[in-house]
Amino acid sequence: MTMVAGVDGCRGGWVAAISDGDVTPDIRVFRRFSQIIEAVPGDTVIAVDMPIGLPAHCGAGGRGPEKLVRPLLGMRQSSVFSIPSRSAVYGSVQVSAADDDGWLAAHKKASAIARETSNPPRGVSIQAFGLFAKIRELDTLLRENTLLRERVFESHPELCFWRLNGQAPLSEPKKVKNKVFEPGLAERRRLLLASGLAETAVNSAPPVGAAPDDVLDALAVLSAACNRLAGKAVVFPDPPLRDGFGLPIAIAC
Repeated sequence: MTMVAGVDGCRGGWVAAISDGDVTPDIRVFRRFSQIIEAVPGDTVIAVDMPIGLPAHCGAGGRGPEKLVRPLLGMRQSSVFSIPSRSAVYGSVQVSAADDDGWLAAHKKASAIARETSNPPRGVSIQAFGLFAKIRELDTLLRENTLLRERVFESHPELCFWRLNGQAPLSEPKKVKNKVFEPGLAERRRLLLASGLAETAVNSAPPVGAAPDDVLDALAVLSAACNRLAGKAVVFPDPPLRDGFGLPIAIAC
């Protein structure tokens, strides 16, 4: 059987929920995304909670799929960050980010480039900027290995939970003031259990390098990989947009 995986970024790198159809996925942390590719069979379908496809210019609200999915998520729409242009994502690499001053300088430069390549001009949020290193890592991998584009695709946990919840937004956030919010985690666990995942997977302690909400997000986007394999994925937009390197710009669940 073709394997599927749901992947989310985490403190230790990437947390992956890998399944061959079993209700108890193997949950592991990998330092690099390429290590996930090496660890699974060559036809594994992988959904990842990370932007794929970077436009040259952005309009209001970021990329096309971000503008499409936000209205579906109600109070959870703030979890869908606006990702700026390719030049903004890569332009800040030249600034050292080894300390707080370097990190702030890199963010300032990325925001300046983002304003120059967006209409209306818009800088970069701190939350979105925190994803840039992983966006570049994944982008480089997909540009260098074009075959991966057929089986590695962008998803988003809140959109997946929206679908698992009967296409309704969740009532509780997963974090409040940057701390995990147990009612929100409980709501997400209930949906994952109702989808058929084993309690041992949904309630398992996170591996070293990942937090409890990271694991739940990986399990959520695992459902998107299952839907993609079954030909039941919902894609925003459909067909996807494409960036200058041919990478798809779409979010699927």
